[in-house]
Amino acid sequence: MSGRRISTIWIIALAAVLSLGAAGTAPSASADERHSGYYYPPLTTEPEVYEARARTMVEANRSVRIGFVTGIVKEQLTKPYPQTVAIFAKGTEAQKLIIVALEDGRIDTIYRARAVFATLTGSARLLPVFSELGVQESFTFFDLCKMLGFEQITITNGRDFSHQVILK
Repeated sequence: MSGRRISTIWIIALAAVLSLGAAGTAPSASADERHSGYYYPPLTTEPEVYEARARTMVEANRSVRIGFVTGIVKEQLTKPYPQTVAIFAKGTEAQKLIIVALEDGRIDTIYRARAVFATLTGSARLLPVFSELGVQESFTFFDLCKMLGFEQITITNGRDFSHQVILK
């Protein structure tokens, strides 16, 4: 992929992911201890394993993932309403995507978490990269994250609910 095309993909992906405000085997507990209990409460559900249909792009690295998340936050801050979620990347390679609700009553059940992911999938399927690859009907938000090199996504209400998806 050319640098221009990658930049376009990231910009469009950022817009898709912004709908948040309007969204193998599991790693051992010790691998997540640093983030669990600090950024989110201990997992309240069994981690889900998603067998991605997509492959990680060659260009995907720590810098790309941090840039992706930074772009989302920057865009959220331009909105005339307060952020409803915080989104950030953690891990030595920024390979862990974390989504935390900033208001009570949001993302507080597995069903609401899955609804957020379903909404993000709808937005991701509008990305030109998905249509160029002919995968707009089969790839999900999880596949987009896999393409970017994320290995797991944790979603939480920031109080007493946390769910994790491991991307394989």
